[in-house]
Amino acid sequence: MTELPLVVGVDGSASSLTAVDWAVDEAARHGLELRLVHASVWERYEGALPSDGPDRPSEQMMAEHIVASAAERARLRDPDVRTATAILPEEPVDALLREGDDAFALVTGARGRGGIKGLLLGSVGLAVAARAHCPVVVVRGDRAGLAGTHERVLLGAGEPDAGGDAARFAVQEAQARGCVLDAVRAWRCPAGPDRVTGDLAHRHAEEAALLLDAVLRDATAGRPGVRVHRSTLEGAARKVLVDRSAAADLVVVGARRREDHRRLRLGRVAHTLLHRARCPVAVVPRRG
Repeated sequence: MTELPLVVGVDGSASSLTAVDWAVDEAARHGLELRLVHASVWERYEGALPSDGPDRPSEQMMAEHIVASAAERARLRDPDVRTATAILPEEPVDALLREGDDAFALVTGARGRGGIKGLLLGSVGLAVAARAHCPVVVVRGDRAGLAGTHERVLLGAGEPDAGGDAARFAVQEAQARGCVLDAVRAWRCPAGPDRVTGDLAHRHAEEAALLLDAVLRDATAGRPGVRVHRSTLEGAARKVLVDRSAAADLVVVGARRREDHRRLRLGRVAHTLLHRARCPVAVVPRRG
């Protein structure tokens, strides 16, 4: 079977070039082909708008320059990674979603051209993460997280029936990187008499530990060399994981499909991480 490629959306922005760097390293770890995709609708409008001057480059020339520059950047970073390019006459979200149907994963930057600096995620990255059929990695975070110096993959463990695919992806990443898998299950309990004595909190912590073991059981089967650190922490999951992402190279969370829609539902945890995590974020859909 032919290995699926790692697809990266490129638009010439600084954020997308950071995503290219991250994706080259990821492709090298997994022995994947890197496919650099630029989506442009220039074919619809080329020649329809007045030019500002005879030397103004066309949108087609700009698109070709974007993918060529990204390919050269990838080659300089790791010449052993096989690289292909494509310019698609489509809207970016539609193009990436279609590419994701036959991809190991989709990779995007945190902001596109003209994006607002800070914590905000670009509309393309958010839409792709919410609708793709394959894992989506949004490359964001501080310098240490982007460089992968923490040697730790963080898994936000969901329910056993919905979080298995995310857990398997996280285990695979930890194995490819030769690093620790930091598997976290957050829990909360309401106030009450039992809460004061600690009995209720103890029961919630025990239940969280059992659920975490159930999520990891199948994911780690056949991968005995992966080092797993299990944690059950009291607090809102989105806050726990954002704080924990400061010491991670990648944070992985799952996304569930609605029963009546062909799209993913991004809950508060995934949405918050995509905007505020200190390292790249992988959103993994549940298969089927």
